[in-house]
Amino acid sequence: MSHALFNPVKLGPLELSNRIVMAPMTRCRAGEGDAPTALMAEYYAQRASAGLMITEGTPVSPQGRGYLWTPGIYTPEQVSGWGRIAEAVHQKNGHLFAQIWHVGRVSHTSLQPEGAAPEGPSDEQPEGASCFAYDQDGNPGNVPTSRPQALDAEGIQRVREAFVQAARNAREAGLDGVEIHAANGYLFDEFLNAKVNQRQDDYGGSVENRCRFLLETLDAVADAIGMERTGVRISPNGQFNAMPEDDEMEATFIYLAKELDRRAIAYLHLNDQATFGMPSIPDGFLPKIRAAFSGPIILCGGYDAPRAKAAIDEGLADLVGFGVPFIANPDLPARLEHDWPLNEADRDSFYGGGEKGYTDYPAHP
Repeated sequence: MSHALFNPVKLGPLELSNRIVMAPMTRCRAGEGDAPTALMAEYYAQRASAGLMITEGTPVSPQGRGYLWTPGIYTPEQVSGWGRIAEAVHQKNGHLFAQIWHVGRVSHTSLQPEGAAPEGPSDEQPEGASCFAYDQDGNPGNVPTSRPQALDAEGIQRVREAFVQAARNAREAGLDGVEIHAANGYLFDEFLNAKVNQRQDDYGGSVENRCRFLLETLDAVADAIGMERTGVRISPNGQFNAMPEDDEMEATFIYLAKELDRRAIAYLHLNDQATFGMPSIPDGFLPKIRAAFSGPIILCGGYDAPRAKAAIDEGLADLVGFGVPFIANPDLPARLEHDWPLNEADRDSFYGGGEKGYTDYPAHP
């Protein structure tokens, strides 16, 4: 089936074989010290026929953790593990960006260094939010998030420097670039939201102030590895992780898109949370983003081949991200192109475990 979705496309310095993106998906299979494993290298290599793969969320520091067994990128052992993954992917002619991540207030004291409080824009606890941590008996499970502490100026600088070092580590490991995770109710998204961010300093109040932390971090990361190797993920109108509806959502994200366009980032990645059972990106909003941002756009969130093709044909997307279908179909691009049937994903094995539901899905005969 001939369509632009299956055609090569240039993304900065990279020549992608198609416009299909494997979206970032937490799988909670890191090894000792939250280091990537050989099994993870096999998993990513199996899916390297995607034009671009974006890794699972990868904490930039111990404070950035909100879930057990997520692979970090801040220790030598973790960087070595990602190096083995990058090598396996490149041997299959694939391309891989690391999604660098700080969960913000979506964490628990059992995951934080010395049992400290999680970090956020304020000390307000998100009502109803949970994370994957240790319960009061020391058993792993979904637990309510702990009350956060507000980042002070020194803390903001520390987080920014952690993202810069994570980006350097990703490139040292051989990954092709990084995606700054500013979506889904995590740290940067918390700063962007006018209801969550009640700060009275240079990082709160106006649209410009609420975007400042993300943009300063982006600029610092790009200084280290290049703007053409730095992408950003956002989730306009997202309410995952107890994020409240924000009356200033549209103004915030249009301003942000214009600032990202001015910087000529590698791509802007928009996640629609309708597949999470959350409100979707409002009708008519994507054309406004397209008008504000002229660079490559990735759309993600419940797309199948017909919807992906329509988004590209309408000029709303340059690439389209697929999540759950990639879990069960390591050869997803070929299946979409040839209309082959899809394997069904086993949701019970999404998080944690071994090869079952991870590397044992068959390719099409």
